[in-house]
Amino acid sequence: MLEQNINASIAKELNIAPKQITAAVKLIDEGNTIPFIARYRKEATGELKEEQLRDLSERLTYLRNLVKRQTEILNNIDEQGKLTDELKAAINKTIKLQELEDIYLPYKQKKRTRAMIAREKGLEPLAQLMLEQKITVGTINDLAAKYINPEKEVISADDAVAGAMDIIAESTTETAVIRAWLRKVLWQEGLIETIRDTEKDPEQAFLMYEDYSEPIRTLPSHRILAINRGEKKGALKVKLTADHDKNIQRFYDKLITRPSIFTQTLQTALSDGYKRLLFPALEREIRSLLTENAEKQAINIFGANLKQLLLQAPLAGHVVMGLDPGYRTGCKMAIVDATGQILAHGVLYITMSEDAKEKSAQKVLQLIKKYNVTLISIGNGTASFETEEFTTKLIADNNLNVHYLITSEAGASVYSASKLAVEELPDYDVTIRGAVSIARRIQDPLAELVKIDPKAIGVGQYQHDVNQKELSSTLDTVIESAVNHVGVALNTASAALLKHIAGINAAVAKNIVKYRDTNGSFENRKELLKVTRLGQATFTQCAGFLRINDGTMPLDNTPVHPESYKIAEQLLNKLGFTLDDINDKKQLEILKAKLKLVNPDEMAVSLKAGVPTVRDIIDALAKPGRDPREDLPAPLTRKAIVKLDDIKVGTIMRGTVRNITDFGVFVDIGIKTAGLIHISELSYKRVKHPLDVVSVGDILDVMVINVDAARNRIGLSLKQVPKELKA
Repeated sequence: MLEQNINASIAKELNIAPKQITAAVKLIDEGNTIPFIARYRKEATGELKEEQLRDLSERLTYLRNLVKRQTEILNNIDEQGKLTDELKAAINKTIKLQELEDIYLPYKQKKRTRAMIAREKGLEPLAQLMLEQKITVGTINDLAAKYINPEKEVISADDAVAGAMDIIAESTTETAVIRAWLRKVLWQEGLIETIRDTEKDPEQAFLMYEDYSEPIRTLPSHRILAINRGEKKGALKVKLTADHDKNIQRFYDKLITRPSIFTQTLQTALSDGYKRLLFPALEREIRSLLTENAEKQAINIFGANLKQLLLQAPLAGHVVMGLDPGYRTGCKMAIVDATGQILAHGVLYITMSEDAKEKSAQKVLQLIKKYNVTLISIGNGTASFETEEFTTKLIADNNLNVHYLITSEAGASVYSASKLAVEELPDYDVTIRGAVSIARRIQDPLAELVKIDPKAIGVGQYQHDVNQKELSSTLDTVIESAVNHVGVALNTASAALLKHIAGINAAVAKNIVKYRDTNGSFENRKELLKVTRLGQATFTQCAGFLRINDGTMPLDNTPVHPESYKIAEQLLNKLGFTLDDINDKKQLEILKAKLKLVNPDEMAVSLKAGVPTVRDIIDALAKPGRDPREDLPAPLTRKAIVKLDDIKVGTIMRGTVRNITDFGVFVDIGIKTAGLIHISELSYKRVKHPLDVVSVGDILDVMVINVDAARNRIGLSLKQVPKELKA
């Protein structure tokens, strides 16, 4: 791969026009963020979507690293005096790091090996003679006797032959074509076998992997990670197996090309090279690649789940009571208003005596009426079931117009004890902060969940077993994508939310909040330029994603970028409107009707602007202040509780998707135990992955197909629900 060919290679691989690739690469190299390029540089990139730009950026980094590694290898081999035109061409031709490293392996500096020692003894010519296989008469020892050299510890002909065999074993197994051949064979025919150590697995967590075997080509990522976990705990012994006799014979067939006096010796050397060097190296490589691919899949699933969770519709406008259940220490309670400000807090004792429960009920009823609570958010942890019983009885006994929902409290305790929580809620106990988080995360999931380490949110599989650096990088990207997709209210957003806006880092985010605290609310986007360390370059990246309601510039409450304000104003004028009309409800309704009649192509010509920009301006003007999550279904709320004993096979229930894994979907159906829709029960058609069918936050009608009360498991089906009943 040559540097000048990178763009063309990416264009071919991603099936994108070369000019689009060139434009996008230029923008990336200039320091523009992916969200900014995707939203505000559509004309330049030919409207490449964010996902395409991220794939492009990833491949660009990979291929540039490849070219850098090629240069390092070429220089290294050249310094050894072994670089030929043929070798140079082969290196420059590679498009994969694995191919490149295979070519480099024979020239790579490594610890002294048996073959190196044999070469130092002057035995390489004998090894080469044996590999040529041209001699058909005489004996090997007669030839080898010429290489006896006591000074170099070659005492006998047998010593010379043994050294030559070591050279053959290493040189043949380091040949790129041989490694590529066996690698392909092992991927097609290899098996992963496991043996369980019962003493080190007393809880039988890895029972299914007792004397287990599966082809590596069919091994799904979640099983790879489970096997790795078992191996790490010492509960499993794992090995890659293959038909070694068959593979060694194939090895012979590739390298022993004619009859000679060396045939048997070559077979012995090749067999030794296969068993001692080639297979163990490829076993390590394949195990490593299986793990890498499985981790990448797990990280991708976590990322997809997290994005869907972050983009769930907010339940705005509610006064919410957050309940963080508990037994010994009681149920922590916090009430927040529609903006998330704390109105009241305390502790309820609802799992103790009847008297304590009755007093708690009176207290909650009083608070609901005093603050006009319309929604109760119950954490799904310890004592959640009892808290839900308490809540449903309170609603029913008092005929309250209040709904409740069970909220995942994953990460609430992590947030409560964090430095950020201390800064945000310095006057509240750590336990109350948890209840506040549980209440706020249904008002605006995105704004609250970004405060929590994504790994603690619990919407993945084996997230603690994967490469943590890769996981963090992916999750940061997912959060950045979600936050910039939605946009942020500049005058209310926390620093934790602001730091994910394109171009803004943690330090600048804190400076924005500090400026706001000192000077009051921002009146317009331009005022951002007064913030310390927020210069023009950063302003260009971030401005379009920050919203100001009731500011001095109406366009500041839309996704229209300041660089396009002039175009937007000209468009309004052509339609007979002014900027002030955006904030006038009656005028806005008339404007919306006229905007529907505008032809973007014709208007773009009239305004001498790009069609994508004009199209986006039209959409933005029609819905100032719009939250894109408004189009999504609201979370499922309840008034009555469902018990496990009440659930019968064949019952149709409505629930919310909480987590998605490779093997199925976990659904909250209103009881403590989440039900599982196995991948085979998602559709009558073959489903490649559950993410192709459902998303986190989806509300589904599901059929109960089995209930195992002893093991606390519920099996659900999506495919067996009659079509007319599906949500």
